[in-house]
Amino acid sequence: MDRSYSTRRNIISMADRRASFMILIMALCTAALFTGMAYERAGAAAQAKLQEHLAEEVLRFHVLANSDSEEDQSLKLEVRDSVLSFLEENMPRTDSAAETTAWAREHIDDIEEAGRDAVAASGADQTVSAAVTTCWFPDKSYGDVTFPAGNYEALRIEIGAAKGHNWWCVLYPSLCFLDTTNAVVPEEGKQKLKNVLTEEEYAEVTATSDFEISWFFFGEK
Repeated sequence: MDRSYSTRRNIISMADRRASFMILIMALCTAALFTGMAYERAGAAAQAKLQEHLAEEVLRFHVLANSDSEEDQSLKLEVRDSVLSFLEENMPRTDSAAETTAWAREHIDDIEEAGRDAVAASGADQTVSAAVTTCWFPDKSYGDVTFPAGNYEALRIEIGAAKGHNWWCVLYPSLCFLDTTNAVVPEEGKQKLKNVLTEEEYAEVTATSDFEISWFFFGEK
């Protein structure tokens, strides 16, 4: 056999093997890409399902300041404290978010008045409106419980133009607290969540953290 012909065959054979190898690598990369995309879609779907279920079991609390000025931000906290004090004194301990939401709707005028009282006491001249409505919230952690981003029902307090930095917590189950490094979500609130979520869902929203809190502590965004 002609040596040059044999050499050419060897070169062609090596090229074929390299081409086959490259095709295999590309196929594996493509498969990995599509597998990753499939897992990502499945994860996103599971997260959305978790958020929708969680949204049925909680009532959040949202206070929006008139603006980001120092005076308006201070007034926001005064309104927050006044409303939460009213709720702490008057809102009964309930067994579901639906019951808490119904009570808040029935007493929305009183809740609004508590906010207006704080504004009047401060000498400010701003409107206060209260409503139970659906709001979009970003991811937020309350101690060792993390709520995924999405739409939740909330008791929403708007002060003036409601264009300033806002504040939020959770009214049901009892997760309102000072956002410090020394707080824990109360066992009562976590147990209520545990009772209404699946084991997988509860594991998804809980993590390790050190917090110290009571029924109505206050937390800044």
